[in-house]
This record gives sequence, structure tokens and C-alpha cells, in this order.
Amino acid sequence: MKNIGTISLGIKAPIIKPGSDVAEIVCNSLSKAIEEDGVKLNDRDVICITESVVAISQGNFAKASDIATSIKETFNCETIGVVFPILSRNRFSMLLKGITLGTKNLVLQLSYPGDEVGNKLIKETDLINLNINPYQDSFTLEEFRKLFPSTPHQFTGIDYVDYYHEIIGENGKIIFGNNPKEILKYTDNVLVASIHNRKLIKNELEKAGAKVVKTLDEILNKPVNNSGFNKEYGLLGSNLAANDEVKLFPRDCFELVNKIQTKIKERFNINLEVMIYGDGAFKDPQGGIWELADPVVSPGYTEGLKGTPNELKLKYLASKVESEEKVKELIKSKYNNQTNNNDSLGTTPRQIVDLLGSLADLTSGSGDKGTPFVLIKNYFTNYASE
Repeated sequence: MKNIGTISLGIKAPIIKPGSDVAEIVCNSLSKAIEEDGVKLNDRDVICITESVVAISQGNFAKASDIATSIKETFNCETIGVVFPILSRNRFSMLLKGITLGTKNLVLQLSYPGDEVGNKLIKETDLINLNINPYQDSFTLEEFRKLFPSTPHQFTGIDYVDYYHEIIGENGKIIFGNNPKEILKYTDNVLVASIHNRKLIKNELEKAGAKVVKTLDEILNKPVNNSGFNKEYGLLGSNLAANDEVKLFPRDCFELVNKIQTKIKERFNINLEVMIYGDGAFKDPQGGIWELADPVVSPGYTEGLKGTPNELKLKYLASKVESEEKVKELIKSKYNNQTNNNDSLGTTPRQIVDLLGSLADLTSGSGDKGTPFVLIKNYFTNYASE
């Protein structure tokens, strides 16, 4: 494949259940792709495994009642404040149900005009037209509804204010504001429900005098009543599952990818890189929604996937170097020589696993394609590769 660059191939697999051997299924699925479809494996190809099938195989599930027990053990108080959850039935509704069951009174603080991943309650133009300062102004539910009687989601039509208010019930209260310290007017026991800026918000609340501040990764970070758990991420990365449950982010991912890498080496005599991926790190240009609702793109990957790409910008080299052979020489020597910074200007300084995970997520999709494994070929080749 000398004339073909990076390609991604969705690899079909059987339905994975709790107790399934994911490593064996990966190898068997690759065998079928080789035998039936003519796929060829090369050293440093990358096999990507969606996090959901790993978590399912581990039976990593928890019920709302398990979340409630973890909340009670963590806070042990009558009133809890929850700040800055994302607006999502899939990601947060069951968590909110469990949190509500774990306390007598709940105060839910929503950010506006939208949540941290871009789901909108209102438009930015509404703030301008109504002379609202989002950095200072806060609202009770009654005040907010006088200004915005209806706030349907732009894609689903769900009004998350009404939806979350129904979940928390009569003993619950909703407020709106972008300063996390607003919640301290109601309680000094706070659960930070945001994903990517949770540590910053926790620090701000602690400095402001909050008594107990926890983040979602500190809830269900150990099993409750034989439930699933995640020592590192807790409830972060969870998804709504059937039967009043959530599927948690998978555990022990680094151990698994190394096991799969070894098994592939034994079966095919090929050194593949292996990673587990969740949400891709990309943003929808139409809706402005950032896809990454997981805490990380990849919770586990093999050693060869660490770091960022080391690339030169081919269009700059082509404009200043006389021959094609000279361009190839510069590319081949880039690992040993300090090149002009302009030669790499415009290349992507992101982590390799974030780039690969985004490609894999776009390839596998989140629907019924039936390809929980993605084989990425030629990612580590370049214009100078033979």
C-alpha cells in the first residue's frame, strides 16, 4: 500500500455481553477480516476498541439506588448542591435520579446560555437583547421562567429545565448562574457535576468556604452493594443503560490493552498498537456541541501511542526545497535534527490518542453499524515512507 495513506476500517464483532473475553473477540474479529475480506496487518497498525464493549464485558453497571448510597456515604447531610451538569438524558438523567434519592433536599445550579459541552438553553443574542451579564447575573427558576418561558433543546426538543425539575421533585430547587459560588447561598455541601473543569470549580468552592465539595469521579469510585465502579473516574463517562442502570466507564484499561497487544502478537506475529476509546474530541459545526462528554478520549493505550505527532508541514517544505528527494530527506531526519519552527507550523499539537480516538469514533459511530473495533492503518507512515 505504498500509495495509500491513513485509512480506518470498522471491524464487525458479535454482540458482547457481561463476561465476554474482549481480547479473544478482538483476535477472532481480526482473523475474519483477514480471511474473508483480505485485510492485511502491518506493524504499528492500531486496533481501537470502543469503551462501551469493554465496560459491558466487565459488567460495570450501577443502579440509581447504588448512586444514592454512594451519595449518602459521601455527604451525609440533608441538602446537597449540584453545580453545572450537562444537559443530557443519556449522560446525566439517571445520575440526577440517584443523587436525588441520596439526599432530602437538592439545589441544582445550571449554567447559561448552555452547558460546558455546548447544549444551549438560550441563545447568546437573548443575553444581549435582555441586557443580561452572564458573568454576574443569577436567577431563581421563577425569575428565569419570566424571561424564558420555554427552553427546548435545538435538536431533541427536550426542555431540560422542566425535565430535570421533574426528576428532583418538590423538594428540589433549580437556580441559574455561572459563578459556582452562587450555590453556597443555599448549601455548603456541593457536588461538582461538570466534566473537564471540575478540579478548577472544586478549588474555587473550597476557597470560598464550602464544607464538603466532591466531583463526579469521587462518587462510585468503589463498589456499593456489589455494584460496578470506577476507581479513577467514578460516575464520569457513564451512559444510560437499561433497567434503571448506568454503564460506567471501563476499568483496568491499560492492563487490557497490553493483554490484547500480547495476544495479537502471539496469534498474528504482528506488533499492533492498541487503545480503548470513547467520545471523540471534535465539535459539531452546526450545533456548536463539543462531542467529548467523557473525561478523556482514551482511558487506556499501549506504550507506542504516547505523546504527540512529530510532523513537518509539507506545503512549507515544498515551497522552499528544490527536489522531492530533498523533501523526503528532511522528513526522514526530523527525529534527529532541530528543524525550523516554521516547518512544523500548523501541524496538530494534540495527543496521538486524542486524534486516533476521534477518527475511530467517527468511523464506528454510536448507532447500529456493529463495528466496535476500528483498525487504523498507515497512521505512522509519511511522505518519505518506502
